[in-house]
Amino acid sequence: MLTPANPPAITPAQIRAGRGLLKWTQGVLAHRASISAVTLNMIESDQVAPRTKTLAAIRSVLEGEGIRFIGDESEGFGVVMRPRADASRRPGAQEPQQEPQAAKTSRSMRAAE
Repeated sequence: MLTPANPPAITPAQIRAGRGLLKWTQGVLAHRASISAVTLNMIESDQVAPRTKTLAAIRSVLEGEGIRFIGDESEGFGVVMRPRADASRRPGAQEPQQEPQAAKTSRSMRAAE
């Protein structure tokens, strides 16, 4: 059983896909995760084996923005973007209107390896 202290590893492709869903550059993610853009580039291009704490920082930032990492080795890996829980509680936020069912689905992207 997985515990929050030991989440499954994330792949470079999942990191790229998460950034893509957020429309972030490497510089934005690197800044928010407090790592260098060069380090992030090397991780995303699979040139280095990242440290556990570096991956944890990247995961934390992306998950904080609604990115969820899905899949496994047998099924394949991907990401899903879900609305942030605090989005409706922001000052000035309007009550959500009824949307068609198709508009309520999460955006997702399978990470190509």
